Amino acid sequence: MAKAVKKRKDAVSEKLGRKAYEEELKRLHVELVKLQQWVVEKGLKVCIVFEGRDGAGKGGTIKALTERVSPRVFRVVALPAPTEREKSQIYAQRYLTHLPAAGEVVIFDRSWYNRAGVERVMGFCSEAQARKFLTVVPLLERMMVDSGIILIKYWLEVSAEEQTRRLQDRINDGRKLWKLSPMDIKSYTRWDDYTRARDEMFAASDSSWAPWYMARSEDKRKARLNIISHLLQQIPYKDISQQSKVTLPKRGKIGKYKAASYPFKMVAERF
Repeated sequence: MAKAVKKRKDAVSEKLGRKAYEEELKRLHVELVKLQQWVVEKGLKVCIVFEGRDGAGKGGTIKALTERVSPRVFRVVALPAPTEREKSQIYAQRYLTHLPAAGEVVIFDRSWYNRAGVERVMGFCSEAQARKFLTVVPLLERMMVDSGIILIKYWLEVSAEEQTRRLQDRINDGRKLWKLSPMDIKSYTRWDDYTRARDEMFAASDSSWAPWYMARSEDKRKARLNIISHLLQQIPYKDISQQSKVTLPKRGKIGKYKAASYPFKMVAERF
């Protein structure tokens, strides 16, 4: 029994190789294109929420999800801190304007759940405001779903040790410094507070019409594949690409028009 448990743990901890990852991601991208065509054809309204620990891999997952589909259909919303005007509005008002219309998939890189997480933990709202939000949010999401929106919520979870490694990597890698905000540094010392806030958020907003799905993100590649695979299972779709197969027409003769000798400002070919 002990050997079987150890074998399962080793299988879970084994990192997924780049080649295997890219092959599977390519296959999933083909399916996402089929889903995209179905969403447009049927006028579906899809809203995907990504929440999770700092450094859990939300941005990388969203990039993997959207890199081969149309930005006109798959739209990513990553709102900055609210302005003074937005602070005076009813909470969630600034998010509602970004909800999908027919034929759209909107992906929130953090969402209205900021109030249940960073705002609550870091003191940007009162405890009463946070609790009021947790009371109201299931009703808000019921309204979304009743209006025809397919609402899918993901939480990416990562261990404290792996979070430390990733945040340190951002500090040491000039390409990733932009990912590290002052709030990430302040939040780093509040692990247990965020855990408590997460658990209370789940308890209040994990509804039958808008359930939470948690993805383990110790291995970013596995997490991306698992989430995309899961997403494809949440929206029944059909391959409609074969209904109108595209063939290139005859180009016609080239050379009837002679290009002008224009003094183009050429990009230097340094590579």
